[in-house]
Amino acid sequence: MAYSTPPPVDHPGTFIEEELESRRWTQADLAYILSWDASQLNKLIKGGTSITPDTAVALGDAFAMPAEFFMNLQKMYDLQKARKADPGVKTRATWVSIFPVREMIKRGWLAETEADLLDLQMMRFFDANRIEDIPLIGCEAVAHAAKKTGYDEITGTQLVWLHRVRRIAAAATAPNYDRTKLVEALPDIRAHMLDSEDFGEIPNLLWHCGVRVVFVQQLPGSKIDGVCTWLDDQPVIGLSLRLDRPDNLCFVLRHEIEHVLQEDGKATIYSHVDVFDPDRDEAGLPDEERRADIAAAEFLIPQEKLTSFMLRKGKWISETDVLAFSARHNIHPSVVIGQIQNRRHRAGDTRAFAFLRRYLTKVHEHFMSWPLRDGWDTVAEIGL
Repeated sequence: MAYSTPPPVDHPGTFIEEELESRRWTQADLAYILSWDASQLNKLIKGGTSITPDTAVALGDAFAMPAEFFMNLQKMYDLQKARKADPGVKTRATWVSIFPVREMIKRGWLAETEADLLDLQMMRFFDANRIEDIPLIGCEAVAHAAKKTGYDEITGTQLVWLHRVRRIAAAATAPNYDRTKLVEALPDIRAHMLDSEDFGEIPNLLWHCGVRVVFVQQLPGSKIDGVCTWLDDQPVIGLSLRLDRPDNLCFVLRHEIEHVLQEDGKATIYSHVDVFDPDRDEAGLPDEERRADIAAAEFLIPQEKLTSFMLRKGKWISETDVLAFSARHNIHPSVVIGQIQNRRHRAGDTRAFAFLRRYLTKVHEHFMSWPLRDGWDTVAEIGL
C-alpha cells in the first residue's frame, strides 16, 4: 500500500509571527503581554526554542486559543524533525509479534544479523519461497499443523518447534519406512520401557524401521509434547520431553507410533501436534487422537488389569503394591504411577500428582547421545 508524503511542517514560531501580522501586533507587544523578555520571544519565533506546556498555556491565553493547539504544532514539528526510524524496527516487530525470534537466535536456529536478512532467514527456516507462504504470516491455513487435541489454533511458538523437528529430520538419511518391521519391533520397544537405562535404545529400534525420532527441547511458553509428521512417505516422531518424566515419555512415544501405524496426516499437509494436559477435554478429541490414546494406554498397561488393581486396593495403594504390579506387567513403575495419578486426578483427587512422585525421575539424559536432538545445551548442525 502506497502512502502520500505529508506536507512539511514549519516551526510553531512561524505561526506566531503570522498571527502577530494578522493582529497588527509587534513582537514587543506580545512580549509585554506574556511578560517575557523580547529576546526570549524572538528566539522562539526564529525556531531557536520549543514550546513547553507552560508556553502553550500562555500563548493560548494571549491569542484566545486552546493551549493544545500550540502543543500539537510543536509535536508535529518535532516528529518531522525526529530521526527516521530504523527500517528494521517494523521487520523485527512483525516477526516477534508471532514467532519467538529472540529465543530462536538464542538457541542458534537463526543468526543475529541485520533486519534485512531476517526475512530471508525466516523463509529458509520455514522452507518457504515467499513470506506470504509462511504459516500465520501470509495465510490463514497453518501448514504442517494439526487440529490440536481439544485446543485452539496452534501458536507461533509451537509451529516453530514443529518446523525445527522437520528440519532436523530432513537433514538425516534413514532407511525406508517399513510398517511390518515397526509392528514387529513393538514388543522390543515395550521391553525397553522396563528400565530407564534402556530408554536410550528405543530411538535406534525405530530408526531401523524407517521412523526418525527427533528430540527438540520445549520452547519457553509453549505446551507441546509430541508430533507425528511426514516427509513424503517417511514418518518422523518429534518429542519435546516437556515433562521430563518416564511415564510421559512412554505414553507420548507410543501415542505417536500409533499415528505412524495409522498413517494419520500422511495424505494431508497437516501433522498431529499433541499436548497431553490432564485437564483436556477427552470427549472433544478427534477420533484419531482418542484411538492413539487408547492404543498407548493399553500398550503400556492392560487397562482392565489396572482398573481391577485400583478397585481392589482403593485409595490405600502402597509403594510395594505399585512395584509388584509393575514387575508383574514388566513396565517401569513410573508408568503405573503416572496412570494412577491421571485416573485419580480425573476422579477429582486434588493431591493425585503427589502420589510416589520420587519415581518420576528425569529422562532427557538418556537421549543425549542420540544425534537427532536440539536443546539441552546442544544445537543440531543443520545450517540455516
